[in-house]
Amino acid sequence: MRLLAISDTHGNFSKVTPILKKAGDVDAILIVGDITNFGPEEKAKEIFDLLPKKTVLAVSGNCDPKGVLNVIETSGAVSLHNSSFKLGDVTFIGLGGSNPTPFNTPFEHSEEEIREMLRELFLRTPRTSRMVLLSHAPPRDTLDRTANGNVGSEAIREILGQVDLVVCGHIHEARGVKKVGNTTIVNPGKATNGYAAIITLNAEIKVDFIDVE
Repeated sequence: MRLLAISDTHGNFSKVTPILKKAGDVDAILIVGDITNFGPEEKAKEIFDLLPKKTVLAVSGNCDPKGVLNVIETSGAVSLHNSSFKLGDVTFIGLGGSNPTPFNTPFEHSEEEIREMLRELFLRTPRTSRMVLLSHAPPRDTLDRTANGNVGSEAIREILGQVDLVVCGHIHEARGVKKVGNTTIVNPGKATNGYAAIITLNAEIKVDFIDVE
């Protein structure tokens, strides 16, 4: 399975079409939050209008008003926040927003709220041979380093090992891939900089980063 991961467009979709062209054919497109830059929520529709008629799985980010969830749902994409979706033998689960930030952004959850959402997701989602978490926020101490230290979610960190892959964004300066136990974590980078990633799920998980002008 070949997946295109895009995160942190922040309302600037000028790089999306070049990213799609460079990515080529994929089985699904993953949109990992901060689609807008504090709204307006209708702005989010623009990215979905650019995407081809593929399976699109999306979560919103902490800089997205909560109404962006409704835009995702009406766009034809799969709104994966606090939900699941099966594609082939891979189950995708999703968590939008982020753990608390110093900036009081529109879509934040306490660590306990994240912990409870993930617990419920695992309880009601049948396990398949592969499980992928789309989360705008990264796990704590994993692709979450900023000038002020590590800012990822403790609750997401706790479920590493229960999923094969975490695709996250949020921390613009933390683009990369890291493996913790049997879980691969990928931050495709800020799409407004022309960054994205191709993730290939075969016997192994392979990550190729995309850069466009």
